[in-house]
Amino acid sequence: MPRSPASRALAPKVRTKKRPGALILLAVVALGIFALDQISKYLVVSRLTEGDIVRVLGDVLQMHFVRNPGAAFSMAAGMTWIFSIIAVAVVVLIVWFAGRIRSLAWSVVFGLLLGGVLGNLTDRLLREPSFGLGHVIDFISTPWLIPAIYNVADMAIVSSMIIFMYLTIRGIGLDGRRTDGSDSSESTPTQIAP
Repeated sequence: MPRSPASRALAPKVRTKKRPGALILLAVVALGIFALDQISKYLVVSRLTEGDIVRVLGDVLQMHFVRNPGAAFSMAAGMTWIFSIIAVAVVVLIVWFAGRIRSLAWSVVFGLLLGGVLGNLTDRLLREPSFGLGHVIDFISTPWLIPAIYNVADMAIVSSMIIFMYLTIRGIGLDGRRTDGSDSSESTPTQIAP
């Protein structure tokens, strides 16, 4: 039986608490990662010669300066422009989607992803050999862990994916609530009378 307009007006509405801090946190994380990535790349390019290897902690952590024309592990080296287009699309989607995020944890996920994508996209757009085809600066090497050379942006992107999987497995939505109906401690619903 349909409810009358008067009973609908008197019924309490459940809304999730607004989190303006979530958007601010996303922006701060993204800007922090972007700045750290670009400053570290500037220092590497200005102080090392391409191919140099500096042992920071023996074979555990090394700085190995390379210019990567492709994706991870230098795959698809001839398709740099495709990665540039994909990166621009990811940035646009995150910016468009950011207003829906109420969870601080999801803000960190998208902030790490945005900062990392912007860091590598900046290399592809502004570094040699040309606009959109620039080589990404990689310099962090941990040969005992993975046979790859990477950068701060790459670490941020991988970290965002790990946290993404954790939040997804836990069933935590963008509003901080669990999708199984129970609330996460991060965002609890508030009863708001009309």
